[in-house]
Amino acid sequence: MNRIVVLVLVVFLSLTTMAQTGEVRGVVYEKGTGVPIDFANVYLKETFQGTITDENGFFTIIGIKPGIYTLYCSYIGYDSAQARIEIVEGKVCTQNLYLPKGEKVLDEVLVSFEAQEKKENAQTGRTKITSKEMAKLVTFGGEPDLIQSLQILPGVYSSGDQGGQLYVRGGSPVMNKVLLDGMTIFQPFHSIGLFSVFDADVIKSAEVYSAGFGAEYGGRISAVVDVTTREGNKTRASGKIAVNPFTSKILLEGPLKKYKEGEGSISYIFSYKNSYLKNTSKIFYPYLEDDRLPYTFNDLYGKLSFVGGNGSKIDFFGFNFNDGVNFQGATEFKWKSAGFGSKFVVLPDESRIKMDGFFSFSNYMMEQSEGDGKPRESGIQNFNIGMNFDYIMGKDQFVYGTEINVFETDFNFTNPNGRSIKQKENMTELSVYARYKRVYRRWVIEPGFRLQYYATFSEFFPEPRLAMKYNVNSKFRIKAAGGLYSQNLISAVSDRDVVNLFYGFLAGPDNLPKEFNGKEVNSRLQKAWHAVAGFEWDLTKHIDLMIEGYYKNFYQLTNINRDKIFENTPEYADKPEHQRLDYIVESGLAYGIDTRVKFDNGPFYVWAVYSLTYVTRTDGQRTYSPHFDRRHNANLVVSYSWGKKKSWSANARWNFGSGFPFTQTLSYYEQLNFKKGVSTDYVKENGEIGVVYSAINNGRLPYFHRLDLSVQKSFELSKTSKLDVVAGLINVYDRANIFYFDRVNYIRVDQLPLLPSLGVNWTF
Repeated sequence: MNRIVVLVLVVFLSLTTMAQTGEVRGVVYEKGTGVPIDFANVYLKETFQGTITDENGFFTIIGIKPGIYTLYCSYIGYDSAQARIEIVEGKVCTQNLYLPKGEKVLDEVLVSFEAQEKKENAQTGRTKITSKEMAKLVTFGGEPDLIQSLQILPGVYSSGDQGGQLYVRGGSPVMNKVLLDGMTIFQPFHSIGLFSVFDADVIKSAEVYSAGFGAEYGGRISAVVDVTTREGNKTRASGKIAVNPFTSKILLEGPLKKYKEGEGSISYIFSYKNSYLKNTSKIFYPYLEDDRLPYTFNDLYGKLSFVGGNGSKIDFFGFNFNDGVNFQGATEFKWKSAGFGSKFVVLPDESRIKMDGFFSFSNYMMEQSEGDGKPRESGIQNFNIGMNFDYIMGKDQFVYGTEINVFETDFNFTNPNGRSIKQKENMTELSVYARYKRVYRRWVIEPGFRLQYYATFSEFFPEPRLAMKYNVNSKFRIKAAGGLYSQNLISAVSDRDVVNLFYGFLAGPDNLPKEFNGKEVNSRLQKAWHAVAGFEWDLTKHIDLMIEGYYKNFYQLTNINRDKIFENTPEYADKPEHQRLDYIVESGLAYGIDTRVKFDNGPFYVWAVYSLTYVTRTDGQRTYSPHFDRRHNANLVVSYSWGKKKSWSANARWNFGSGFPFTQTLSYYEQLNFKKGVSTDYVKENGEIGVVYSAINNGRLPYFHRLDLSVQKSFELSKTSKLDVVAGLINVYDRANIFYFDRVNYIRVDQLPLLPSLGVNWTF
């Protein structure tokens, strides 16, 4: 009883104190363009009470005593801005700020947003990528791309130049959630593996959560990539045209209602890019074998943005992505993805709750065509809607929300042995979450909780989350995070091959084994828990070190049954489950250590990453390493700019990776299908070549390493127009990195050889 009285008194005194003070809030814009500036420093000169702006440029400072103050804002690359404000007891003062472009920033009052973020956010397992950082990487043909940025992050790697799949800290691609303004993208990378479906010139930022992500994300058990796009130009029509041997692109943007300070605006941005590599490779790279690069794709994206005078906004966007691979006389693949959606942000005038939400609809389909004409296709339709509420409490934060996810999977696949797997399922997922961030002295504590309800299964799954950071001093910080995660989407790929272009989707099947590892299987979900911990150390003003260790326990996974030899019918009821069921239950472990060193000083930029990873799977019959178990992976990125207005720049990336596991071939035999039954003349009949495999993934492919270079020269044509010429080299020293091995023809096929390129980009 006494505790309740004390709690009531504390709450009452807190509310009384808040009522005796006031607050100021607003949005920081770039002067003249209306672009919101995220992570700018805003504070009161008289008291040094302050904060940093969020991704929408919004800020709020609470607990201010009544009086007259100078509101001051600064940010790197801009002149400062200030305004006189009056704080009234119990009232909210709204004041927007407009920063003019410039370099006059006072060092004694400037605290960079990175330093502020490091202190006040747990950031465990999180990396943020901006368009500025993407420009520091080697560009293939002259165009930066998100996939190149993702591949250099700690714990992230690709299975090859061609295949287009990323693996994040021991999780398979289907365990990674890729979001575009809140919309789930099911195939974010093109089959060639060098390009993503996202236009780098449209991306504002991408946040990558490789382990221990917070309660606001659900439906995946390994990682999250959250991509945010920018608004179109609010003051004038502009654009970009880019041409290189791989792709061409056109981007157009501009205002439908021009931006004016204190008023709203309407703008658009439109992007289309196309690949013609299968044609140009014969012209520019005649030394390649026939049909060595039979890849095509085209990406269409558009966005319409309505922004209010107080910073509230609503966006409408749509996309259409197409991808194709045609190995003449063998196999043809097609991918199609289309969708539309909306995202809005409501910034408060009087309320302390900031609200944002989204809805989206998308359709994804892939097809594989073989000479036998048998069906091999997979599709997924998805409808998603969500709302988030952010209660503003200065440095502290309380976020909560809800999400509804409805999708339909349609899978129809026939394997080379003629056995088919079909599934058509409708799934509904409901979720609610809450996350609280408390900044107290040197501590940052972020407990969270997500409740996932899989309505189709009538199954609840609670997902507690926790992240923490302790600031030992201003330069050294210790951090940790963890939580429970679940999903019901699985992929249909073979674990025998490093490269598998058919990446179909299935919902959680119901014909699972009754038991796994001696325990009853009573759930159709895939489940995992994460633990990640490490430290950040600012070695100097320009050099920082990050080391993280992680452990992911995938304690229930669903996989395609590679051992099936009998149909699951009463005729074979006496056979073991692992020989007749379509699916099996597995468990898995992924653990390792990631190290990152970053040096950023003006024109010189260095990024060095080393990852040590161990990944295993256990299916009840064996423990094995999946085909993406790369023990060692290292990346070294160097960028340098020079000349007048830094018009010259050079970028280099060297990647090293130990060999992937693969299943070795023991022998070959003639495989007869006995289509005519007992009448088959097995003496004269010609069968197909059958393969006898060794134990799964007992072998290791050779090591991978490759050096890529690019050099760029910018020519300023006018105040609003410039021309960039980019020369690049892929695989500079022509390393023969294995792509796959053709078992039947006994031929080794390597990844990309030395590929020079020259690209021209005109921005206007």
